[in-house]
Amino acid sequence: MSATSPDLKRNFPPVVDANTRVLILGSLPGEVSLAHQQYYAHPQNRFWHLVGEVIGEPLPALDYAARLDTVRAHGIGLWDVVAEARREGSLDSNIRLHAGSDLVGLIATLPSLRAVAFNGGTAARIGQRALAQGDVTIPVVLLPSSSPAYTIPYATKRDAWLALRDFVSATPLA
Repeated sequence: MSATSPDLKRNFPPVVDANTRVLILGSLPGEVSLAHQQYYAHPQNRFWHLVGEVIGEPLPALDYAARLDTVRAHGIGLWDVVAEARREGSLDSNIRLHAGSDLVGLIATLPSLRAVAFNGGTAARIGQRALAQGDVTIPVVLLPSSSPAYTIPYATKRDAWLALRDFVSATPLA
């Protein structure tokens, strides 16, 4: 893939540490996130609200660096299943010619990992295929997408996302 192509998108580095207990994997950052160089930067994406409910922290009220520090402190890591792809706009359905992230390699570096969670159907399809090829046997949680493009009610999304409580720390890790 040509680095000069305007529709070539790349993911961000993983947000993880040795205490990561659950790794939440999205597909590929959207246009607003890429422009801000921040995970889930679109104001209508409910990601920070949903994770905030999981850990009992007001993540939307925090600045971005504090959000990342807070999720890491609760044992949550972030990354995307697509390393790079061609995509016009932000919709997952427009992802073309993707190269997958090294999920198996990253997981091997996370000694405290208890589960992998996929944020949406595209992340789940691509990510589960990668995990199967790497013979990774760890619990998987399939989550409804936090994206505004996935229009089920917020309460339905929240109820599904609360399943992550079984894997993360209710209080910050030391």
